[in-house]
Order: sequence, then structure tokens, then C-alpha cells
Amino acid sequence: MTARRNGLGPVVLFATACWLVDVWTASPTGKLPRDLALAVADEAPADDGGFFTKVFAAAAQGCTAALVAAILSAMCEPLVNRLLVKRMTVAQAYSEVNFSLVSNFFLTTFPTNMLKFPVFEVINRAMMYTSLSSGVSGLISGWLFCTIMLPVTNYRFRKSMGWEIKASLLYQAYIPTVARDIIYGWARGLAGPFIQDAIAPTTFTHKAMVFGLTIWASCIISSPCNEWRGYTLQPPDKKLPFNIYFKPINYARSTGIGSTIMGIALMIGMLVTPYAEEAFAYMKEHTAVAMAIVAVLIILIVTFSK
Repeated sequence: MTARRNGLGPVVLFATACWLVDVWTASPTGKLPRDLALAVADEAPADDGGFFTKVFAAAAQGCTAALVAAILSAMCEPLVNRLLVKRMTVAQAYSEVNFSLVSNFFLTTFPTNMLKFPVFEVINRAMMYTSLSSGVSGLISGWLFCTIMLPVTNYRFRKSMGWEIKASLLYQAYIPTVARDIIYGWARGLAGPFIQDAIAPTTFTHKAMVFGLTIWASCIISSPCNEWRGYTLQPPDKKLPFNIYFKPINYARSTGIGSTIMGIALMIGMLVTPYAEEAFAYMKEHTAVAMAIVAVLIILIVTFSK
């Protein structure tokens, strides 16, 4: 109870998740059970083709990551958004999230990820061709990405909440969202190298943990603007007064739990992606097996949705 009240709960949860993942993937050599590596476009050689070649390759490699992220987002975003906007407790938010909601929301997260990932790669690649510092390039990336993709972000948000979709609201909360993404991009550009140098991970598992920790820290740093965005997105008929919405306990719960969920989800996504790539490669060679698996998944989703 004390850990939850003083804000240490999310930190303990994150540390526990990292420890469990480390134990799960442990081997005598300290590496993953098999020789797996995540295809990260940032690590491509500088002379490996031109700008558009790299963007296309990164987007193609990111398809699997987009699918993994879509699955994790379908499970996490409905919970996190309820904590942020409705100011629910974890139990209240969890009670509203069911399999039907998650499976239906996945039909939104996957196609929107397939839009967002290539746009991010274009912006990210463009920044790599400049001489700007990591902090400045992160700031510009955050502004560009938010401005271009805000309609997709708001569409996805309203779907996760079960609210009506209106074209006039697709650019809702532009200023707080831009401010959040700029600060997040700047924080991630600075926190990433700092945490990387401080911890100096040597295995893929530890790199994933550092990545998750970087996401967590960036979410914490940009959280005031995220809270501002949540306050702006409240329905007019159910809008909480300023002094109630911004209570310290509400802020601590929304930011602490939301940041922890995002950090753990993306860490798991990085760990799972190589396995997913191997699975997709196998299914590509065995079409009958792939079709059978897809058919079973469709039947399960339809059955549980009912």
C-alpha cells in the first residue's frame, strides 16, 4: 500500500518485469536462447543505399514490429486512456476492458500502425541526414510526426474509448499533443544515449530493458503535457473541474501506471519481434499451416466477440 501511495509501485513493477524477462532469457552465455537480432534500421551502414532505399527497407522490416505493437496497443491503450481521461482507478478501467473490446480495437491499431510506422521512418531517416544534435532532431521529429499523424492518433483514441468519430475532432487537442510529442522526442533523444552509456547493455535482452527504461523515462518527462491532452479530450458533458482532474493522486496513478505499461509493452515488443519474424518466415514457407492458424484465430475472435 505504501509503495502505491508514494509512487514507487510502477517502478517496482517495471524492475520486476525486467528481472523476470532476464531470468526467462538467461543462458550460460548470457544471451538469448537462439542467435536472434532485431532488424533495427538505425544500425544500417551509412553507405547502404540512398535515402529512399533505406526508408523502404526500414518500413518493410517494420511490418512485423507494427503487428507486434498493434497487439500490445490493443491490450494496453484502452486501459491507459481510461486512466488518463476518465480518471478511473485501475480496477474500474480494467472492468471496462474485455476481449471483445481488445479484439475489435486491434482492427484499428494494426492498420493505423501500418500508416504510422512508415511516416516515422521517413522523419527519422530525414533527421539522420542532418547535423542536428539528438535533442534537437528529437524535438523536430516530435513536431512533424504529431502534426502529420494527429488525425490518426485521435481516431485511434476515440475508438479505444468507444466514442463517436467526427472529422471535426480529428485535430482536437493539437497544442497539448504537439507539446507532448516534442518533449517526448527531445527527452527520448537525450535519455536514450544517457541510459545506454550508464548501463552499457551487452546482450539483446539487456538492450530491450534499456529501451523500455528509456520509453518509461521519456513518458514521465513528457507527462505534464500528456495530462493536459487528457484534460482537453474530456467530453463536455462529463468534464471534470480543473482542481479535481489534476489532483496529485490522479496524476500519479495516470502517469506512473501509463508510463510503466508503455515501457514494459515496448520492451516486450522488442523481445518478441525476432521470434515473430521467425514465425512469419516459417509460415511464408508453409502456406497451409499459415492459413489454418489464421482460420482458427478468426473463429476464436468471432466466437469470443459474441
